[in-house]
Amino acid sequence: MTQSWKITAYAPRPVIQAALIAHEEAWDWDFDIVLAGFEIADDQPEEWKLEAWLPRKPAKADKAAIAALFAECAPPFQIELLPETDWVTESQKGIEPIRAGRFYVHTPDYPPSTEPDTRSFVIPASRAFGTGQHETTAGCLAMLGEMKARGTVVRNLADIGTGTGLLAFAALDLWPQTLAMASDIDAVCLDVVQTNAAMNGIAMGARSGELTMVVADGMDQPLLRARAPYDLIVANILAGPLIELAASFGAALVPGGSLLLAGLLETQEAQVRDACRRAGLRLAARMVSGDWSILWLRKRPGVAVRSSRPGRLPDWARAW
Repeated sequence: MTQSWKITAYAPRPVIQAALIAHEEAWDWDFDIVLAGFEIADDQPEEWKLEAWLPRKPAKADKAAIAALFAECAPPFQIELLPETDWVTESQKGIEPIRAGRFYVHTPDYPPSTEPDTRSFVIPASRAFGTGQHETTAGCLAMLGEMKARGTVVRNLADIGTGTGLLAFAALDLWPQTLAMASDIDAVCLDVVQTNAAMNGIAMGARSGELTMVVADGMDQPLLRARAPYDLIVANILAGPLIELAASFGAALVPGGSLLLAGLLETQEAQVRDACRRAGLRLAARMVSGDWSILWLRKRPGVAVRSSRPGRLPDWARAW
């Protein structure tokens, strides 16, 4: 493993939360720098800390980028070299289970749910993102259940930027005979998804009811394109890539097909919806989870949309 460094800053809760929101809105952010905010202690709910992890010794530019997230004066930074470890796995250890619609998501530290009509998924802490704890992932799980309740039929689906595979697993649970594809730009997700699929009884393969996993840059992958058109595309990534890929998503859907988007702040929703409108998609439902919007859009029947490019992510977004 490479060396990892951590920068820590202490400040009141509103200051740290404002910095986290500024980070989400920074479309040119260096995604080698990963941020998280925490309460310092249960008995000090208004005292928070911001932690930034880097795979290198922080340079002057790195510290300046983090400092710029604070609207006024940035708090002092504490910088330390961490022991060799997988920081993503460590950051996800000990997280509590969540309930989203009919889905219950937990790590191996917790037992599955015993509630009736509940589907439990065990997702270990891993090198990929998507344990269900983030508002966007939980919101997508809830929205998938709402789509099923409203009678949506899915025979062919794609989960773009799948991470741990959780959203693809949930979609297969709701529509068990669907032809399912999952993709991620990060090759590490291949092993992660296969491991998680085995733990959750999800069959990997190319037949109906099975999940095919590929490494792909947006929609730019031969098998991903060959499987189109889709009844459902799920993309829980970031607002910038969602805007960039809107036309490719629209072109890859059947008329009346569904697009489930997350990873965008509520303040970014108008821009994402405008790009989707130009791609022939209209809003079917939305929900807000924390500061995040979850959008269900449908392709208008009879609309033909052609993408001006083969659905690749822009260079600045590919680290995600």
